[in-house]
Amino acid sequence: MDAAITRLGVFTGMLLLMGLWESLRPFRPSRIPRWRHWLGNLSLLACDAVLLRLLFPGGAVLGAWWAARQGFGLLHWLQVPEPWAGFVALIALDGLIYAQHVAFHRIPWLWRLHMVHHADQALDVTSGLRFHPLEIVLSMAFKLAVIALLGAPPWAVLLFEIVLNGMAMFNHANVCLPRRIEPIVRALFVTPEMHRIHHSIAARETNSNYGFNLSLWDRLFGTYVAAPAVGHRGVRIGLTPFLAAPTHRLSWMLRLPFAADARQYPPAGQGGSDERDEG
Repeated sequence: MDAAITRLGVFTGMLLLMGLWESLRPFRPSRIPRWRHWLGNLSLLACDAVLLRLLFPGGAVLGAWWAARQGFGLLHWLQVPEPWAGFVALIALDGLIYAQHVAFHRIPWLWRLHMVHHADQALDVTSGLRFHPLEIVLSMAFKLAVIALLGAPPWAVLLFEIVLNGMAMFNHANVCLPRRIEPIVRALFVTPEMHRIHHSIAARETNSNYGFNLSLWDRLFGTYVAAPAVGHRGVRIGLTPFLAAPTHRLSWMLRLPFAADARQYPPAGQGGSDERDEG
């Protein structure tokens, strides 16, 4: 209960803070009325939350607590001191989330689920919360398995969940860091400027900058792109086949993975690049 309250408090605070920043200093005008965009994305978030509550009532922290009680997982077997175990768990979980994100782009049936996130045409703080319920369920199942096998301390899992959620809202926000500060922050963390490239309609850019928190994974595995080809102001957000679609509507988002045009649209970097770069 304390973990849930902590997460809810940080989530609400971050959403309001980034929303206020976007209101006062938006990076660029939204292509969709803001209230409609927020309504659609937060409605999808509500669906995700209900489904997770039904299928995984204890969430990731309870999974970590179970592993700790059983002495299960690599960090327990190696008898790593808890402070170091927490540090290792935080880094490992961030790297594994990066790997999961790459998989959702490269595997066709996973890509159809992840397209819901990329079809968003008005990138803002709520875009970091916009994922199809089936993607959320698969992501949680993967996370629980990794946490158990790793033997991550419960406090580290709670901290990771808070950081991951907060950073997703931060780096999707319709804001721009000061020019002198952004490169310094980007040296360690993913910034809105860095992640905005990932949402470009250009396939080569969609297939880059997968990180949500630490920026080192993209640099380490060769998926880092420093700037969009057309510049940050000129980059177009979304997926080419759906630029005229009502991508902010809840019913459209829920149906997309099963639509015929979604099945014909290849995963990032797997063919069809000429068509995907149009727009």
